[in-house]
Amino acid sequence: MRDTPDASSSSNKGNRPQSDQRSPTATSRRALLEGAGSPVVAPAAVQALGRATADAAASSMTAPARTAISLTVNGVSHRVEVEDRWTLAELLRDQMDLTGTKIGCDRSECGACTVLMDGQPVYACSQLAVWTDGADVQTVEGLAHNGRLSPLQQAFIDHNAPQCGFCTPGQLMTATALLNTVPRPDAAQVQQALVGNLCRCSNYNAIVEAVVAAGAQQGGAA
Repeated sequence: MRDTPDASSSSNKGNRPQSDQRSPTATSRRALLEGAGSPVVAPAAVQALGRATADAAASSMTAPARTAISLTVNGVSHRVEVEDRWTLAELLRDQMDLTGTKIGCDRSECGACTVLMDGQPVYACSQLAVWTDGADVQTVEGLAHNGRLSPLQQAFIDHNAPQCGFCTPGQLMTATALLNTVPRPDAAQVQQALVGNLCRCSNYNAIVEAVVAAGAQQGGAA
C-alpha cells in the first residue's frame, strides 16, 4: 500500500518561502527613493555651477583702461583722464558739457558731430578721445567771439539755412574749415566741401547760399 503524503508536510511545502530572486527590471525601494530626489538635486547643482561661473567671470573683469591726455578746446587747455573707449564726441558732450556737437548716426555718415581738429573737419563720433592728445579742437561753441556770432553764423540766420537745426553745428564747422582755406568759395566749391554733411530737412540750397554770402562779405570765416 502506497504511503499517502502527510497533510502537514503538504501544507508546509505550500507555505515554503520562495527564493529571493528579483526580475532584472525590478526596482528596489531604495533605488526608487534615491531616483526621486535627482530631479531636485540636479537643478540645484546646475544653479550652483552657474553662480560659480558668473562669480568667476565677474572677478576676472577689470575696470576700463584710462589714459591722461592734454588738449586744447576752443582756446582753453585741458588735462583730462579719459577711458580709452570714449569717443571725442563723448568727451566733449558728457565730460565738458559742450553739447553743441550733435550725435546723429554715430557711424560717420551724417556729419552732425563734425568738429575741427587741428583745423581739419573730423567726425567726433569716430575719433577716440585718446587720439586727440596734444590736439587743438574747435567746436561750434567756439565760433562766436565776445558774445557776437561769426559772419558765417550770421549768414546762416540771414539766409534761413537752419531748419530743425540738428545738423547746423556740423554744417557750420565744415563750412568754417572751407572758408579758412578758400576765403571766397563759389557754390560748386561749397557743395563739394559739404558733401559729408547731411541735412534731413533738405535745405541744401539755403546752406550753400549762406556760405557763399559769408565768404563774399567777409573773405573768410573769421
